[in-house]
Amino acid sequence: MKRSTLSLALATVVIPSFSLISNQAVAQETNTASVDETINVIGSRLSLRTATDGTAPVDIITEDELTAGGFTETAQALQYAVPSFNFPRSSITDGSDAVRPASLRGLSPDHTLVLINGKRRHSSALVHLNGTTGRGSSNADLNAIPVSSIKRIEVLRDGAAALYGSDAIAGVINIVLKDQSEGGSITANAGQTFEGDGEQYKVHGNIGFGLGDGGSFTLSAEYHHKNKTNRAGLDPRQQYPLVNGAPDPREATFNRLNHHVGDASFENKAVFFNANLPVGQNGELYAFGGMSDRTSQSGAFYRRALDNRNVIEVYPDGFLPLLSPETSDASLLGGYKFILGNWDVDASASFGQSEFQYRLENSLNASFGPSTPTSFNAGTLTTDELNANIDVSRFIPFVNNSDLAVAFGISYRENSYQIEAGDPASYEDGGYDGRPAGSQGFTGFKPESEVDDSRDNVGVYVELENRLTSQFQWGAALRYEDYSDFGDNTSWKLSGRYDVTDNFAIRATANTGFRAPSVQQIYFTNISTLFVNRNGELVPEQSGTFNNVSTVARELQLGALQPEESQNLSLGFVWSGNDGLSLTVDAFQIKIDDRVILSSSLVPSDSQAVADALAAAGADNARFFINAVDTTTKGLDVVLTKDFAVGAGDLTAQLAYGYNETEIDGVNLPTIIGDLEAKLFDSVERTRMTRSVPRHSGNISFTHKLDRLTSRIAFNYFGDYVLENNAGLQTEFGGKWITDISAGYQVSDSLKVNAGVQNLFDEYPDKQDPSNQFNGIFIYPNTNAPFGFNGGYYYAELTYSF
Repeated sequence: MKRSTLSLALATVVIPSFSLISNQAVAQETNTASVDETINVIGSRLSLRTATDGTAPVDIITEDELTAGGFTETAQALQYAVPSFNFPRSSITDGSDAVRPASLRGLSPDHTLVLINGKRRHSSALVHLNGTTGRGSSNADLNAIPVSSIKRIEVLRDGAAALYGSDAIAGVINIVLKDQSEGGSITANAGQTFEGDGEQYKVHGNIGFGLGDGGSFTLSAEYHHKNKTNRAGLDPRQQYPLVNGAPDPREATFNRLNHHVGDASFENKAVFFNANLPVGQNGELYAFGGMSDRTSQSGAFYRRALDNRNVIEVYPDGFLPLLSPETSDASLLGGYKFILGNWDVDASASFGQSEFQYRLENSLNASFGPSTPTSFNAGTLTTDELNANIDVSRFIPFVNNSDLAVAFGISYRENSYQIEAGDPASYEDGGYDGRPAGSQGFTGFKPESEVDDSRDNVGVYVELENRLTSQFQWGAALRYEDYSDFGDNTSWKLSGRYDVTDNFAIRATANTGFRAPSVQQIYFTNISTLFVNRNGELVPEQSGTFNNVSTVARELQLGALQPEESQNLSLGFVWSGNDGLSLTVDAFQIKIDDRVILSSSLVPSDSQAVADALAAAGADNARFFINAVDTTTKGLDVVLTKDFAVGAGDLTAQLAYGYNETEIDGVNLPTIIGDLEAKLFDSVERTRMTRSVPRHSGNISFTHKLDRLTSRIAFNYFGDYVLENNAGLQTEFGGKWITDISAGYQVSDSLKVNAGVQNLFDEYPDKQDPSNQFNGIFIYPNTNAPFGFNGGYYYAELTYSF
């Protein structure tokens, strides 16, 4: 929704003499920093000397820190920079293999608002359906934004719905784009895992041009290719029908590495621009946007030759269906800043679109027999977002010779969602030999699932912020939203900071927030084939996800979705020593009422009403989006940095730690026919909500600079987490330390080489319980591994600057 500001500002210049240290959260002043130098950061309208001067915790991650570890994905680089940010790896989770969920402070992916240059970013059209953290949510695809376009990333770890509107319950991630008017760079990166797979190469760069008198136009682009990784176990099962009662001779030579359990392969292309042009004496036109296109490929479950989901004439040895979706993102924003009287005015409008096209290769529709196609367009999801904002602000003389920052504004947003049916062969029943219908690996969207709906909302806000004395700073915000589909909401925020001494300060915030149910959650519907654990065996079922306006939902009296509402509290302190030492400690509590979840599945045996509804819909089970759960999340964030002089070089040491714990306060399910409340939110979903994300995470890093050589070592910790399967088996996976090393050498003013190793000691997650390995094939947890299960990775890169 609308972001509020102008000093969101992110468009302000970063003073070069600041070392905005990455990996975490604090911006440290260098020894040469002038006391007059200032920087604006997200969440504050006041000019601050460092990120630690604000009333709420803000992480500032610079371009150098994003690229120091050799990470090729924007979200992965952010995960290793901010411990409270979680970006797990998943496999065989349909579309989530291509657009992975990411979350902040242990909450849902859709509880974090993403901005670009202080403006709201649209979310992905994909809905996470299968087993991952954040099941039932949609999130902004950070990997659609090329690293080469990013000047810095600011992470506000505090509730901010009163500032920016819906979704900002856990916090806000603001991506500030590069804005140089000349020069640029190009980088080539390549690497692979210790196992010899996952080979990837990436070429990306940026270039700046002068625009008019004092303006700039910066263009960034990337091409990224990655091969798959595979950590599947060998399939010991019988593959072929018996021959005269004896095993088929082909069993002895069959390649039993038939599953793909690992990272998807992909090819990603992206281009972004950022432009500004001064007009008149005090005006500025600005625009930014970009496009990305990603084609990925991941495996489903292997269909054996003897399986009735296979047609032996098409695949004599069985087949592995390949999900090959194409994901595209496009966005464009334009605005005009000017002065009207004593007021700064910022008017802007933007449009963003995400499209997710399901495509199947190496598949078939068994009900069509030998004449089946082997590739399918299984349907397309599209979400559009239109924003229009007018923000007005100024400083007004206030008591005690201070200035009062006053801002107000209005915003309009329209969100739409479309589902387009797939090829008829991806869902039709051809009637051949009683075989199951639909494209194997992912059943296509039927015409009955097609939707084209939208909703809109209007928001108005007012904000105040003031540094009353040299020691005391306060802020307040109030925001009112009115939605076309569920009504209105009012959020507020209060914040304060008191500098006890020149080195020690206490800060606190209190705020309410809300998250409007996304259009994906309101309108998404589909029936697809999923594997469900029934008595220890994975069996395929026609699983229906039905929206709340469906006939099934109405018959079961589920009711319409309502907004989630939150109450956030934070309290912390900041210590900034004179010897290069900086420490921030912030505790928080986030209570959320009526969280929207994707329910557990109902089956015909649950009640006659469910059986009748499922029979009419043609599904074996059904799940719904419902307001069901009240939760409380408590946590602590700690960041400690220290600069040292080591001989002729400089050493920066940093420790960052994040803790979060979510508890369920209550389950408030609708009273439905057959008294099925407990079955809509079962133990599996409870575990996923409260324990599937590590409670403890952190890192310790050391960066040493000596003349032209920069070296770095980081020890990253991912704590224990718990997963539960449909059979009720809970497995705890222990915490792991991941060690990364890298070294870069500035060969000349224009040429730099860098090389490193991620996961130096080749750490893997704990193995799954043998009873949950699906015949030894799923060795590692395939849905929520915080650092993946690829093992070690080494890389090298070359950067040319001009």
